[in-house]
Amino acid sequence: MQKRKLGKNLEVSAIGLGCMGMSWSYGPPKDQQEMIALIRAGVDRGVTFFDTAEVYGPLTNEELVGEALAPFRGKVVVATKFGWEASPDDGNRWTALNSRPEHIKQVAEASLRRLRVDAIDLFYQHRVDLNVPIEDVAGAVKDLIREGKVKHFGLSEAGAQTIRRAHAVQPVTALQSEYSLFWRQPEETILPTLEELGIGFVPFSPLGKGFLTGKITAETKFDSTDFRSSIPRFKEENRKVNQALVDLVTAFAEKRKATPAQIALAWLLAKKPWIVPIPGTTKLSRLEENLGALNVELSLEDLDAIEKASSHIKVQGARYPEFHEKLVGR
Repeated sequence: MQKRKLGKNLEVSAIGLGCMGMSWSYGPPKDQQEMIALIRAGVDRGVTFFDTAEVYGPLTNEELVGEALAPFRGKVVVATKFGWEASPDDGNRWTALNSRPEHIKQVAEASLRRLRVDAIDLFYQHRVDLNVPIEDVAGAVKDLIREGKVKHFGLSEAGAQTIRRAHAVQPVTALQSEYSLFWRQPEETILPTLEELGIGFVPFSPLGKGFLTGKITAETKFDSTDFRSSIPRFKEENRKVNQALVDLVTAFAEKRKATPAQIALAWLLAKKPWIVPIPGTTKLSRLEENLGALNVELSLEDLDAIEKASSHIKVQGARYPEFHEKLVGR
């Protein structure tokens, strides 16, 4: 397995595994024992980087990841996230942000228990909380690092200025944000900022929430528990228009004797040596397909051709419902 470095010294497999969909967001929760077997199959194939969060489930995804990876303590890197608060009237609704320092420390203790570890390898702020100065957030994580409860600090979907302010208090090891051929906005200000500061980038939804695999069409029906059913970009009329991007990726894949998913991931891997995508899946065949992207090498000419062709395609629809759209890039 190829390795990559996030920040100064966090070495991980070049492709990680996003675990959210095993418990939440992409339809009903999957069978726990099957998902434990899948996570361990990832370890067997060289994956050392696993992504979860307290809000996934909520709470159950951390427990799943903790149980699955218990035999591999010290051999794998687990990233989790803080920054949400359960609704007092319904503990399954997490719609309020809370990054107050005392809350961050409480979340860390609870995540340590669920993950069955002595220290959290990478602790991201899940979304920027405008009610708490980012310096206070970074300071709270700095305290946790001093105490040995956290090893590395990360941010998710933060804007460039927020990243700079946080990094000045506690070095940021990685930013996790959406990035793919389906969503290229991070190229404008985020990638240059990360490169300047020496911060790694962990793209989530590197396959466009499944769209770039070519397995989703305008006719696809999403379960009511599937988050994509509420995303404007996944409305039927938008999928019809956005199919042009999938057709483009598929054409490149056929030339390279690869799958569309492998081309989409290989494109990300070729962009920068400090980018580590974390495609999620609940199927062993997809896990193996995604890891196969490491065998697809795209030249600068390939990258140029893909980007020139895709620049003529305007993707239709917002990438989030309005509530979530307000929480990104802050």
